[in-house]
Amino acid sequence: MSVRPFQVLGIQQIAIGGPDKARLRRLWVDLFGLEVTGTFVSERENVDEDICATGSGPFKVEVDLMQPLDPEKKPAVHATPLNHVGLWVDDLPRAVDWLSAQGVRFAPGGIRRGAAGFDICFIHPKGNDEFPVGGEGVLIELVQAPPEVIQAFRALAAAHR
Repeated sequence: MSVRPFQVLGIQQIAIGGPDKARLRRLWVDLFGLEVTGTFVSERENVDEDICATGSGPFKVEVDLMQPLDPEKKPAVHATPLNHVGLWVDDLPRAVDWLSAQGVRFAPGGIRRGAAGFDICFIHPKGNDEFPVGGEGVLIELVQAPPEVIQAFRALAAAHR
């Protein structure tokens, strides 16, 4: 195996799905106090989501509260309550190239702009014959970290060496 040419910096987001995002908002926004920072609706992704946040600056973690536009269509963002985990990476294109060469299966769609404005792609929950490595049942979103997040995580790591 070659040297990994990228670094996973930390958790960027978690996404939670349900049939009614108002019920999710009651817990995460009304009771836990997360701030709604935006919304995202996509017919292609079959999702209506509230983008929420906890923390601040480069250590802010996004919590996406999602419901399907059509419960009968795919992707079924509500079928698994913990829909996916997003990881900050410092070099998304290199990560995708290297991981693909290691047999990691990516979901269709490639690298694209995500709901929060960052470039993203998804590791498929299941491997297949061509790409045997998947998320073992978990959809994993790789998110290109902006420069200030990369710098903050590197500074934190250097301070704890």
